Amino acid sequence: MKALLSKIRRVGRVAEPAPRRPAEAPMRPELAGSAQVRCVDAGSCNGCEIEIGQAFGPLYDADRYGVRLVASPRHADVLAVTGPVTRNMATALRRTYNATPEPRLVVAVGDCAIDCGEFAGGPGVHGPVDSVVPVDLAVPGCPPTPDAIVAALRRVTGR
Repeated sequence: MKALLSKIRRVGRVAEPAPRRPAEAPMRPELAGSAQVRCVDAGSCNGCEIEIGQAFGPLYDADRYGVRLVASPRHADVLAVTGPVTRNMATALRRTYNATPEPRLVVAVGDCAIDCGEFAGGPGVHGPVDSVVPVDLAVPGCPPTPDAIVAALRRVTGR
């Protein structure tokens, strides 16, 4: 046990090096510095959720840029929406958006959220996220990498 504690002290924190600060100003000055994110799965295959989980994990550590996940839209500043909006989720997504206090941002995460991706034209698909709520920022990819997700969230906080 003593050897393990010595190694932890010697090695320190292991994480990806911080990339440069975003060149542009935060998207909303009110959210500069920190943002609370509520993830909404509107009908995805869960690939994007796995990558969001990695973005907040110990390797990419989105928390160090002032971004935190919250369990309620009432506590959120940002909605990270994944997947194409299914018919059953359209009303729920609108209600979640309306429950999020102003100022709020919506981030469409993944190709399916942006343009329905592989699910385009499916019988249960209502449409992309911007057909239900206004989208402020899009993160392309199927699924997007944790780096891309963290970079988008850094644009929100400006850190």
